[in-house]
Amino acid sequence: MQNFARSSDKYTVRFYPIIKSWREIVTNYIDELAKITELSQEIDLPYIMGNPIALEQEIFTGRDDIGLRIEQLLLDRRRPPLLLYGQRRMGKTSLLNNIGKLLPSNIIPMFVDLQGAPSSASDYAGFLYNLARDMEKSAKKQGLTLPSLAREVLKSDAFTYFYEWLDKVEQALEQNTALLALDEFEVLDNAIAKGRFDEQDVLGMLRHLIQHRPRFKILLAGSHTIEEYQRWASYLINVQVVHISYLKETEARQLIERPVKDFTLRYEPNAVERVLQLTRCHPFLVQLLCAEIIVLKNEQDPSIRRLATLADVEAAIPEALQSGGFFFADIQNNQVDATGEAILRFIAAQGEGAIVSRQTLLQLFPDADITFNLLLQRELIEEVDNGYCFQVELIRRWFI
Repeated sequence: MQNFARSSDKYTVRFYPIIKSWREIVTNYIDELAKITELSQEIDLPYIMGNPIALEQEIFTGRDDIGLRIEQLLLDRRRPPLLLYGQRRMGKTSLLNNIGKLLPSNIIPMFVDLQGAPSSASDYAGFLYNLARDMEKSAKKQGLTLPSLAREVLKSDAFTYFYEWLDKVEQALEQNTALLALDEFEVLDNAIAKGRFDEQDVLGMLRHLIQHRPRFKILLAGSHTIEEYQRWASYLINVQVVHISYLKETEARQLIERPVKDFTLRYEPNAVERVLQLTRCHPFLVQLLCAEIIVLKNEQDPSIRRLATLADVEAAIPEALQSGGFFFADIQNNQVDATGEAILRFIAAQGEGAIVSRQTLLQLFPDADITFNLLLQRELIEEVDNGYCFQVELIRRWFI
């Protein structure tokens, strides 16, 4: 086309404007078709429910403040063990999977899911082998290759050979520090309670790591405090609690509006505000509700598919309550007793944002002080103006 434009031939001079005009028409039409095709396509679902967010998944959002708090505690010369404490589905495992993004490069996270193979092992050889294997896999994701540990070696003298393996790990670390992150520590406690492992052997090993191996830092994660598990408190002195709760509002807004790069759904401002009101920036509930909004939008005409309105948010609520039933049922069945459930149902029946006076509740539920404290600890209700109300509107709606 450029060579054609530079020609002085009389036919070129005559036909060049026509060719140029037609080229513009065709280009514009192609662009228009591309836009129409894009608008008619379904919106990709970026949200992850039911499974923790893995290291390679883009959607992990925020938690910089928690990363900074952990980093500060890791620099403490007393080398205290850490407890990442938060309610279920608050994103503890997702944070541990991605903690390397929030910490300096000289701290090597070694994530171990105690709900998996380590706690289900039948003997110490199996327990320590699975522990070492998870540490090795996790370190490799951070770019560090650890020496392998054969299961057969552990059968004759499990702890001796495991400690020798840790010596080799320390050499591989060079100037780095290992953060041994043990998720779902309650599962290991259950294995100890059943007599499968001896608490002095297992918890004594962790205490020995803390006291005699400064290159290792210990971080436990769970939905219970150490005080609720006295055997752990007696071995792990001076545990520092890092509380993980709701996202910051700015983090929740990003999760709603820009969960991944090139996200194609836009929200009206009042629709975003309603999602925040309904979820209180609870990371799981934000994803749950937004996922149902996307499902709803994909069923709509392409002409209105790319903009979420307040009406769309309200329409997605019943679907979110249904598809997230396992989350809500866990609260009802596993986190509260019969009295707690009755209290929650009574408060829920009073309507959105209702505050029920403490006096009224104590008249209806006398001697329920312990239950109220548990509901507060579980972050289901909060105390406002000498009364109680639900912390999260979506959870209130479930209890209706």
